[in-house]
Amino acid sequence: MYPEQPEHSEQPLPEPPRQPVLPAPAGPPVGYYAAPSTNVAPSPGAEDLPVCDYTGDGDEPCEEPATVKRWSGAAVVTAAAVGSLVGGLLVAAALIWAFGAWPGARPYVASESRPGSGAPLNIQTGVEVDPAVAVAAKVTPSVVNVTVQQASQFGGGLQTAGNASGVIIDPDGYILTNYHVVSGADRVLVKLGQDDVEAKLVGSDASADLAVIKVDRTDLPAAELGSSEDLKVGSFVVAIGSPFGLEKTVTSGIISALGRTNFADGGASAYTNLIQTDAAINPGNSGGALADAEGRVIGINTLIESPSGSVGAPQSAGIGFAIPIDFAKDVAGQLISKGSAEHPFMGVQTQTLDEQTAASYGLTVKRGALVNFVLPDSAAEKAGIKRGDIILSIDGREISGSSDVLAAVRANKIGDTVAVTVLRADSERDISLTLGSDADRRQ
Repeated sequence: MYPEQPEHSEQPLPEPPRQPVLPAPAGPPVGYYAAPSTNVAPSPGAEDLPVCDYTGDGDEPCEEPATVKRWSGAAVVTAAAVGSLVGGLLVAAALIWAFGAWPGARPYVASESRPGSGAPLNIQTGVEVDPAVAVAAKVTPSVVNVTVQQASQFGGGLQTAGNASGVIIDPDGYILTNYHVVSGADRVLVKLGQDDVEAKLVGSDASADLAVIKVDRTDLPAAELGSSEDLKVGSFVVAIGSPFGLEKTVTSGIISALGRTNFADGGASAYTNLIQTDAAINPGNSGGALADAEGRVIGINTLIESPSGSVGAPQSAGIGFAIPIDFAKDVAGQLISKGSAEHPFMGVQTQTLDEQTAASYGLTVKRGALVNFVLPDSAAEKAGIKRGDIILSIDGREISGSSDVLAAVRANKIGDTVAVTVLRADSERDISLTLGSDADRRQ
C-alpha cells in the first residue's frame, strides 16, 4: 500500500526515541476527565453554620452573619472623590487603548472569511484583536480531523483505531498529514463540516514521516504555507489539531528551539531540523498545523517529549516538535507528482564521537562523527571518504555527532556539492562531495 522505505545509512546507532504523537485512541481518552458534578453534598458541620437566606428557601449556609455598617458623612464624601478620580483614570485608559496609543500595543485584525472559497484569510494591523484569536480564525478552517479505521480482528468490518489531524494544502482536496497517522489504515475519513469524507492515499514517505491524502472535494479552504527558513526562537506560534479527537483545538506558545534532530521507530523515521515549541501538543495533534503570528503554517506537528515514555498514553510536557514546512512542502510536492519522495544521500554509517569513545579508540579529538562504514558506489565512496575518518564539519556546519550528519545532508538538495572536513590520521582534509539520492537504496 505504501512505497518502500529508503535505508538511511547516514543514521547513527538507534537512540532512545522520543514519543511520536500517535493518533488519539478510540473511545474515552486516557487521562481525560469529566468536570466534577455540581451536586456536591455539604461538608460535615455545614448545618451548624449561620444561614443566609438569599433565595427565600432558608437553606443557604454562609461564613458569618451579615452586619449593618454605618458610614459617616465625611467618609461618604471622601469615597465619592476617590471614586471619581479612579473612574476618570479608567475612562482615559480605555480611550488610549481603543485608539491604539497604549505603549507596546500590537494591533491585529482578521478580515472576513469566505467558507469553502480556498482564499487565504489575511491578518492585518488595525483594530485591536488578540493575535491567537486572529490566527485561529484564519487557520482553523484549513485543519481537519482525520479518523483512521482498521479491520476488526474479530470480524464485523472496520473499527475506529484513532484520530489525528491534517492540513488542507490545496483547494482540490489534497491534505498533508503524518505517515504514522495513516500507516496500517484500511480506511481514512476526513471531517469536512458535518460530513465524514473518505480519503485516498496519494503517497507517503516513512523516512520523513509525511503523507498526502486526498478527498473528492473542491474549493476547500487551503492553508497559507509560510517559510521555516528565517524562524526565530521566542516567536509566537499557534498549534491547531485534534488532540484526543477534540477537533479544531487551538493552543499557543512560542518557538522554544530550532534545529532539533531525532530518530524514531528504530531509526526508520529521521526527523531533521525540527521546530521545538511549548504550545500544548497531545495525542491526536499529529499532522496538524503550527502557525506563526500571521497565520502562515510553518510546521506540521509530529512529536512530543513525554515523561511517560512509551508506557500508556503519552503526556504533554510542554515540549513538542514540528516538521519544518519548507521540508514538508518539498516532500508533499514529490508525493503528489509521483507518489514517493527521495532525499539527498551521502552513503556513510557513523557513530557519535564523545570522550569515552575517543578514549577507547585512542583518538585525539573528542567530537565529531566516526565513519564506521562507507556504502559501495555511494557519493561518499566516490569522493574518497574512508572507514575510520572523523567527520568534523559539512559546509562549515560543525558536526558533533551522527544526527548532525543527517541534518547537514538533508539541509541540501540532491546534486548539491558540499565541502566535508574529515580528520584522518591526525590530519584534517577537505573533501568535495556531490550528494546522491536515496531512491536507489530502497530494499
